[in-house]
Amino acid sequence: MTALSGKKIILGITGGIAAYKTAALVRLLIKAGAQVQVIMTPASHQFVTPYTLSTLSGKPVYTVFFNSAEDGGTWNNHVDLALWADFILIAPATANTLAKMAGGFCDNLLLAIYLSAKCPVFIAPAMDLDMYVHPTTEKNLTTLSGFGNLIIPAEEGELASGLVGVGRMAEPENIIQFLKNTFTEFLPLKGKKILITAGPTYEPIDPVRFIGNHSSGKMGFDIALEAANKGAEVILISGPTHQKIQHPRVKVIPVMSANQMYDACHKYFEDTDAVIAAAAVADYKPKIVADQKIKKNAEEFVIEMEKNPDILASLGVIKKEQFLIGFALETQNEVEFAKQKIKKKNLDLIVLNSLNDEGAGFGKSTNKVTFIDKDFNLEPKELKSKEEVAKDIVNKIIEHYA
Repeated sequence: MTALSGKKIILGITGGIAAYKTAALVRLLIKAGAQVQVIMTPASHQFVTPYTLSTLSGKPVYTVFFNSAEDGGTWNNHVDLALWADFILIAPATANTLAKMAGGFCDNLLLAIYLSAKCPVFIAPAMDLDMYVHPTTEKNLTTLSGFGNLIIPAEEGELASGLVGVGRMAEPENIIQFLKNTFTEFLPLKGKKILITAGPTYEPIDPVRFIGNHSSGKMGFDIALEAANKGAEVILISGPTHQKIQHPRVKVIPVMSANQMYDACHKYFEDTDAVIAAAAVADYKPKIVADQKIKKNAEEFVIEMEKNPDILASLGVIKKEQFLIGFALETQNEVEFAKQKIKKKNLDLIVLNSLNDEGAGFGKSTNKVTFIDKDFNLEPKELKSKEEVAKDIVNKIIEHYA
């Protein structure tokens, strides 16, 4: 996963020779996990075909406000397109387009989208050396930067004219890196470290048997991925699960039992900014664990149990500035029991699940939760995918540190 994963991008292509590089640029954006909607100016069709870019992006390419009768005669709504995008990238941006953008001209679909945009706009200039260093181009770039647009500097090298100097559009790989660096820098949880627990714990009876539960770990893993995508460094302490995660900002600590999870949480807790305890930790464990496999001899078999340590309560005792989020899975008197847990464990927020709600609970792709904060304010949510619930939970941390 990267900072571009899930981003909705409008790639605006104008009529310069560097437009041939946009095929590679689209491929790299798609590979980074982004959705790409290509908008071409009429002049850009001379350098790269809409069919090529449509095939690579998986979306129709738009150039005009109204499609021809053969294409359905539909209107390409510039306002809707601008609102759809998480950001706009104009590459290449010719001297002509830069001048129009700086002056507020609006004579094609791309410029109408630019003027309607409320999202960040990245501009990758491309032109010949003398055009790039001309005072009007420098003035236009300064003006556009002053509007809040982000300029991806042109690079030095051999130009289409045969001259050597500055004016080449940045290479697609360098544009991708510029975008990643920018979004990583402005991610809302950049610099924060979050500890997340996930999955069940297995409490051994003998070398081959254990006491466990039906937790899949999906909720905790979805939260970890969302937190990392928002810029946090994540310590994910997980019990046994088939869930997988690959993200450069997620460190997975596998554990088996509640005691192992307890030790791991206390090892990393002091340096964390927030904790989300999504694991389904066993409340009890066998008092005695057999060294050898227990044979099936007696008609009845009794296991004497003892309490496991309460991981979240123990963190609540020693917390300083950490933002502590717990989970409560209840079947009756849900809200009252959740409020008791907030007080008992010194929590800042609890995520209440009820097994009485259809679509909630273990082993499902959806969840229905209610947030209850330390002042007992209730915020019920509708049934959502666990990925969407993860976003809601991570947004609570973002709001706390805003």
